[in-house]
Amino acid sequence: MKSALLLFSLIASTFIWAQEFNGYALYNKSNQNTTYLIDKDGGTAHTWSCTDPCNYTVLMKDDGNIVRGAKYSDNELSGAAIGGLVQEYDPSGDVVWEFVYSTDEHCSHHDIAINPVNNSVFLTAWEVKSAAELTAAGYADAGGSDKWPTHIVEVQPDGSGGGEIIWEWHLWDHMVQDEDASKDNFGVVEDHPELMDINAVSSGGGGGPGGGDWFHVNGIDYNAQLDQIVFSSRHASEIYIIDHSTTTVEAASHAGGNSGKGGDFLYRWGNPDNYGAPGVADIPAACHDARWVKEGRPNAGNIQFFNNEGGTGGHSAVDMIVPPLSVDGYNYDYTLGEAYGPAAVDTRHECEEDSDGQSASDRMSNGNIFVAVSGEYMYEATAAGDVIWSYAEGPQKAFRYECDHEGVLVVVGDLCGVGIDEHEATHAITVYPNPSNGMVTIDGLVDLNNYSVEVIDLQGRIVYATSNENQLVLDGLDNGIYTVRIFTDQGIYAVEQITINK
Repeated sequence: MKSALLLFSLIASTFIWAQEFNGYALYNKSNQNTTYLIDKDGGTAHTWSCTDPCNYTVLMKDDGNIVRGAKYSDNELSGAAIGGLVQEYDPSGDVVWEFVYSTDEHCSHHDIAINPVNNSVFLTAWEVKSAAELTAAGYADAGGSDKWPTHIVEVQPDGSGGGEIIWEWHLWDHMVQDEDASKDNFGVVEDHPELMDINAVSSGGGGGPGGGDWFHVNGIDYNAQLDQIVFSSRHASEIYIIDHSTTTVEAASHAGGNSGKGGDFLYRWGNPDNYGAPGVADIPAACHDARWVKEGRPNAGNIQFFNNEGGTGGHSAVDMIVPPLSVDGYNYDYTLGEAYGPAAVDTRHECEEDSDGQSASDRMSNGNIFVAVSGEYMYEATAAGDVIWSYAEGPQKAFRYECDHEGVLVVVGDLCGVGIDEHEATHAITVYPNPSNGMVTIDGLVDLNNYSVEVIDLQGRIVYATSNENQLVLDGLDNGIYTVRIFTDQGIYAVEQITINK
């Protein structure tokens, strides 16, 4: 099915890309310095050349600036998707502000989220807890090693090129355990689903001694309407919601905020065994990129996430659930002793390729779904699952920005919405012979002074590239269907399909 859908996408791309994928994709590959904004035709609309390599995520603000997590050069801790630095760049490529969150006791890692209310940024981070602290807290198998539980810090620009922490939340403040009555956090796990069983996840990975990246939190999103945060944990195989309306003091307690529950979990979903409830894990292994569907879009307010092995036969899927928000608008309906609802996902998109880590998704205003499969490629599909756009890069995270996004209008201006349909109205491109034995000629390029050509296979991989040449020597390629894309400085000039049959 996957190959058939992608084949449909490529065959129909000349007609559908310009009509359906009307927007841009933003990404920065891990450990690289350049952020790319690509248009609907795969052309580079804008780039930011940054001083430090990206660790995981880049986001665009309404003013056209980008906010990115970055890998700090002097980190003392080490682990998967380690960051230690958050930066904001304007469209000209100048740093607006940056903030280092990295010592031998804590370090930011993985994901970020923007608070549009005050232009602050949420960072997921580790904090080091010693074996002695773990034992005192009721962890049953410290084994002499440190662990690095998750915390979240909110950083706001200070107006002088730096930042300051204005709010924080620590998972360490919301633990429960039923192993040892003489230790801290003792209680009945089944009676406290609002807390994390400190022994639910026995080992981690991705950083720290002895698998110190304990819960491996890898995704975060903020809902300004609810003033709540959702985040995902790879090793706990769950997603969680907490109250951001608290003060930092309240966030360390079990009372306060709009919910009245302080920093305790308001909601959790995916693995009821973690809190002793019956039921099968809907997230059987890893999950990433938990986020609310944006206001004004189909299914707004639902939660979507990348379920790495949750699909049919253990394949990757993008799942969406309808969280049971209570009538008070702040809490979530729940019956003690049962699993948090819903009992099953509301919708599931079976991904075109699998990924055992990272990856991201978004729900678009037309109901389509955008997916970035880490290590593979990114694509957009209709609600029925038909792929209407794909791009060969497979960054760890990427997001779509539609043409009416205010930041897009700032960055690309009148270029937004211009694509191959406009170019093809005044220029005729012919690729022949088609089918071909591997020797291909492109006609119609005589008035172009500078262009490049890419040939892409059915898996979205670039298998041939050249510049300012209209003769393509493709006899080294396997028989099959390929896409030929011709670029100018303004983006894609034309897209054509060819068949190699030697």
